[in-house]
Amino acid sequence: MTQVFKSINDVKFNDVKWIDTRFSLQDPEFGLKEYENSHIEGAVYWHLEEDLSDMSKKEGRHPMPDKHSLTLLFRRSGLQLDDEVIVYDDGGSPFAARAWWFLQYAGFKNSFILLEGFDDAISTGIPVTDKSPIPTQSDVEPVWNEAIYASRQFVERTVAGVTGNILLDARSGERYRGEVEPIDPIAGHIPGARNLDWEQLKENGQFSMGTQIAERLSQVVEKDDTITVYCGSGVTAAPLYAMLKQHGYNNVNLYVGSYSDWISRDEIVIEKS
Repeated sequence: MTQVFKSINDVKFNDVKWIDTRFSLQDPEFGLKEYENSHIEGAVYWHLEEDLSDMSKKEGRHPMPDKHSLTLLFRRSGLQLDDEVIVYDDGGSPFAARAWWFLQYAGFKNSFILLEGFDDAISTGIPVTDKSPIPTQSDVEPVWNEAIYASRQFVERTVAGVTGNILLDARSGERYRGEVEPIDPIAGHIPGARNLDWEQLKENGQFSMGTQIAERLSQVVEKDDTITVYCGSGVTAAPLYAMLKQHGYNNVNLYVGSYSDWISRDEIVIEKS
């Protein structure tokens, strides 16, 4: 079983590289303002739409940056592959998981998601500051793990029955069934997909490490399944990916483009209900 989440009580502060990913989809500058006001000492800030997406692309609402851009991000953040890296957000949000997935994709195997959000973390007395660090730029060379990345073409082959993967939609049941669609222009889901709302991974606003989560996952997928997770734009699928890995599902990848990319195809094929 892979440890993905780490509690603040288990962190040795001086041995960690911190990454702050607080964000609001309703106010894209919220997280940066919060970071500039106060953040864990030494933390660098990664912005969802400026660092963890390439908004100039048309591959969904939060398209994946290219490898060159990601490498530059890791280098200016001062990261090396063997560093212990801990990513945090407000707690129970998908943004730290999004950043963690990119770290995993790039070969940072000693990276974790902080279980608690910023406010709960600093209540333990961990040092905070309003001063941004200036990391020593690294020369890190990522070791890309293509096995955890699912392209649109891979998903097309999955829908055609070629890959044997199970598609798992992380959106709400209402959006999955096509009953409502507040964001994308076409309601429904990718054909053949199952559904597990990522919000069900939480308890009292924080990701749960309780046994009920393992039971919830097992009701939808089995440990030996090969699974491709997606959501609307690849963001909220990241915590579902992370929780599957935390619970011993070893064969999982993430369709970063997700449903918003799927419906941008020339030939749109969806299901409802």
